[in-house]
Amino acid sequence: MKKIFIFLFLFLGSLNNVSAEPVRIVSGDEKAKITIIAYESLTCSHCATFHKDVYPQLKKDYIDTGLVKIEFRHFPLDVAAFNASKISQCNRNESLKILESLYSNQQSWIKGNTVEEVNDNLKKFLKNEGFNLDFEKCINNKEIEDFVLNDRIEGTKNFKVNATPTIIINNEKFEKTLNYKNLKKTLEKLI
Repeated sequence: MKKIFIFLFLFLGSLNNVSAEPVRIVSGDEKAKITIIAYESLTCSHCATFHKDVYPQLKKDYIDTGLVKIEFRHFPLDVAAFNASKISQCNRNESLKILESLYSNQQSWIKGNTVEEVNDNLKKFLKNEGFNLDFEKCINNKEIEDFVLNDRIEGTKNFKVNATPTIIINNEKFEKTLNYKNLKKTLEKLI
């Protein structure tokens, strides 16, 4: 009987791990003709500007219409961004909402002189925003950690990413100045 219990415990535990594997944070129709990959760091002010000034119009004109999907990939530039990336991956049902909230409120949680201070501010921010997460469990989750690090490694290896944000459109690096006008011109040629 004890062996059966142990087997069931291990089997059911492994099922929970499979369903909790990190997945890409995506906005848009999975079958969209155009795929944009955005390599970003959650502490990058230029990334926050992209989310404030470019992404809403991109979403309205191309993502919500089914023409484009965007995958947000992690390229943390520091430990604070690394921890925030892990947090954004921790609740699959709210990943996009958490990511968008972290960017739109970046200045309210990146304060601090040490990683511990930034983590405390991040924890307070998440609680104030109503995100129900086990902070320590999220930032210490090895699967999520590997997922985030692999994004960074693959970005460097496959697309020569060395700064954020870096935009990839249908597997081609977007080399122009990142603004909505330039992005729109490129997308229109692909539609």
